[in-house]
Amino acid sequence: MSRRVRIASVNVNGIRAAARKGMLAWLEEADVDIMALQEVRATRDELATALPGWNLVNDEALAKGRAGVAVASRSEWLDVRRVLGDDEALDSAGRWLEVDFDVEGERLAVVSAYVPTGEADTAKQDAKWAFLDAMEKRMPQLAAASPLAVVMGDLNVGHREFDIRNWRGNVKKAGFLPRERAYFDRFLGEAGEPVVGVDGSSGLGLGWVDVGRRFAGDVDGPYTWWSNRGKAFDNDTGWRIDYHLATPLLADRVSSYRVVRAPSWDTRWSDHAPVVADYALGLAAS
Repeated sequence: MSRRVRIASVNVNGIRAAARKGMLAWLEEADVDIMALQEVRATRDELATALPGWNLVNDEALAKGRAGVAVASRSEWLDVRRVLGDDEALDSAGRWLEVDFDVEGERLAVVSAYVPTGEADTAKQDAKWAFLDAMEKRMPQLAAASPLAVVMGDLNVGHREFDIRNWRGNVKKAGFLPRERAYFDRFLGEAGEPVVGVDGSSGLGLGWVDVGRRFAGDVDGPYTWWSNRGKAFDNDTGWRIDYHLATPLLADRVSSYRVVRAPSWDTRWSDHAPVVADYALGLAAS
């Protein structure tokens, strides 16, 4: 018999601060089964203190107090992978974590990803290109090994004009560069079919599904991150950079999707909003 599995992703902007500001109260009401966290900025012990009662897997960044990803779950996990790619020059520590679960007899692969922010025409952007290259290589491998898989997290790219309120002012900035967006054109293009990216590049589609865009349709947002400058949150001048990217088989199991935007600026516990989807698992065993 299948059951609903509620999976959330959120950049917590520091798990200890988020816990103090209200994340735990939200979790009491959210009924989440599995949660992907980014920008944890904490040790394993600090994470366990902030999220008591959860099964936790984490990957810390090499620099203390920076980045960090984790997966928290109500059930035990089966397997964990912490390395993205085989390029020794790629620093993915604290930015890519794969965790496998058995749900009602079906194997589910959950990825918490935190793509570097980047900065146009700098070494920071070179690191972002390397990370996106590694993702493009890994995602088809993951889908082949795990037909039920979801890559979630702060991916730091607004794919389409719908994904950024002020997209015209950001076309030359990291997060909305045409070359960045072209990666998502390929991630989400039909599997094995030629894809021409928004930057004019050519490649093959990987066949993954942007669950948020499938549910929202071609509308502005819903945004998941807002700058702390000015009144960006109050005016909903945001970016949609937090995703659930699912394999087609898993995407067809989604029954609901929502961005949990705080009711007001002063009630937020992170500058990102949780992104939550309900998936039906166990269908193969039913």
